[in-house]
Amino acid sequence: MGRCKNGQAISAAGRSVAARKRLQQFLDEARAHNDLDVWRRARGVLGYLEGRRVVELATELAVTRGSVNRWLQWYEAQGVAGLVTGVPPGPAPKLSAAQREDLAALIEAGAHEAGYTSGVWTGPMIGDLIAQRFGVRYHNHHVPRLLHELGFSVQRPRRRLARADADAQAQWLREKLPRIKKKRPPAGV
Repeated sequence: MGRCKNGQAISAAGRSVAARKRLQQFLDEARAHNDLDVWRRARGVLGYLEGRRVVELATELAVTRGSVNRWLQWYEAQGVAGLVTGVPPGPAPKLSAAQREDLAALIEAGAHEAGYTSGVWTGPMIGDLIAQRFGVRYHNHHVPRLLHELGFSVQRPRRRLARADADAQAQWLREKLPRIKKKRPPAGV
């Protein structure tokens, strides 16, 4: 966007009375929703359409001139929709929706059904299953996130002896632990 007269960086369609009304409604909605970023963008574009200079708007809104120019470009290209804060789309998922459903069914069937000797799923096992069945590799740190997206929760077992005597453990905690536990010294020491 090269230099042009104030208010001329926006085409005639963007400067029309109807477009200004839409922009003012958008500004009011942003204020009602307490969305400062969107309000600031709309205020900057509206101020520009009113004939104010980009430098003045940048100072008033506490942003750089480049930001104001970028808002004007977005408004020119997409109208009011260009000023809305969006979530970046990110990369495309490695597994399609159908593959995710198949994976969920495999996980629900159990590790034995999938051909593993352990009866309990682990993150690396699920990563290996995905690689074998779908030809896609997931890092072990990403597998819990994928499971969460599929509606599963990661369960971590308690560290407890399988054949331990619960009564003996309770008696030890009740009688022996208090005797060997360090005691606080008296307050005067």
